[in-house]
Amino acid sequence: MIRLFKHYIPYPVLFLGLLDLCLLAFAAEMSWVLRASQIGMDAGTIYDRPGPIFSFALALEIALIAVGVYGTEALQSLRFAAARIIVAISLAIIFLSILAFTLPGITLWRSISLYAMLSSIFLLMAVRVILGTILDMSVFKRRILILGSGTRANRIAKLSRKPESGFIVSGFVSMNEGPAIVKTAIKRSEIDDLPQHVIDLGVSEVVLALEERRNSLPVADLLTIKTTGVHVNDMSSFLERETGRVDLDSVNPSWFIFSDGFSSGRRLSTVFKRSFDIVLSLLLLIFTGPIVLLFAALIKMESRGGAFFKQERVGLYGQKFNILKLRSMRADAEVSGKAVWASENDPRITKIGRFIRKVRIDELPQAWSVLTGEMSFVGPRPERPQFVDDLQTKMPFYAERHMVKPGITGWAQINYPYGASIEDSRHKLEYDLYYAKNYTPFLDILILLQTIRVVLWPEGAR
Repeated sequence: MIRLFKHYIPYPVLFLGLLDLCLLAFAAEMSWVLRASQIGMDAGTIYDRPGPIFSFALALEIALIAVGVYGTEALQSLRFAAARIIVAISLAIIFLSILAFTLPGITLWRSISLYAMLSSIFLLMAVRVILGTILDMSVFKRRILILGSGTRANRIAKLSRKPESGFIVSGFVSMNEGPAIVKTAIKRSEIDDLPQHVIDLGVSEVVLALEERRNSLPVADLLTIKTTGVHVNDMSSFLERETGRVDLDSVNPSWFIFSDGFSSGRRLSTVFKRSFDIVLSLLLLIFTGPIVLLFAALIKMESRGGAFFKQERVGLYGQKFNILKLRSMRADAEVSGKAVWASENDPRITKIGRFIRKVRIDELPQAWSVLTGEMSFVGPRPERPQFVDDLQTKMPFYAERHMVKPGITGWAQINYPYGASIEDSRHKLEYDLYYAKNYTPFLDILILLQTIRVVLWPEGAR
């Protein structure tokens, strides 16, 4: 993986994304030349039209990212990829049409756009067929050696067998730490020279997955391995990089203290984030106002009670605030006043409510909380005080998720289905901690783009 703005991107995804960007620019240029030849016009060179060519390529590349073309499912299934590519191109064409109206001359002509769109679909699918046929994707995967043979090592072994895994385990070394669960592990006593063993295997990384480090950590060997250019990593940092979440089963307070992240020197990023929140929340309130009012009227028609409701949530540094949402449940959903988790096919949800939850329309009024500064567009989901009090006693590091502003969408929301239990909250906390630890404007933009995918394909919405 390559680390870009503190966020890890797999090499195959980066390679395919750059290749797609080049193919999109090529499709736009060839379409321009083709159309020019049809009408008897001098095509000139690509240097005469950088704006139209690259606005087309960039708009389509952003749309590909937004709808999840580089996600696991699309990378494994051509049918899945084809569906997402068509949706992405459709969205990009709509955006380019708006851009052509506001900035004439910056986009392709409509006739050229049609040619470019069709050729883009063909090229993007063709390259996926060719790569899938002739290229062994394992060449992009890193080879690692695991020091350990217990439960932790076995967890990494299982992770390596997943199709989306970005690494291959070249071997395990049992470090005299107790019973070996990984039966293929080689005993440390059978290896004369551990650094030479690492070199012979040709690995690029050694991962410490020891159950107990006392009397098992080969400090001298690890120092030699490190000086040969092989990366040495502990299990917690390794899992953070590979899964995009902080693994609560392997971290401890010292890891949070000594690992990078939670940087206080991001004042410029904070200013950017707040400015972005103000502009986007104003635009959202203006342009979605009619939609919110329409569904507010439908909610009033369907069931008794107000169309909107306020609910107390926990925000930055544990401070409480009220969010405004469209009502999606019956007015008597919590008669006793006690907070209750929403469940799948919850009978309290109305027909209109079920729809607005799936497409996230019920969340739109929260833009007001973003405008007032109580929330951000991107951040951990704000929870109710009753849930927070309960969860803080049941899982470690829960309070750390409140070190950043809560958001309408977030890293957990796009990576994990709607949480409606303690176990769901634990998984989502791992993603929230990753976001709080690794926040950058780049990650915010990535999350906002991926939110489009969640809206279009609302898996797990309740």
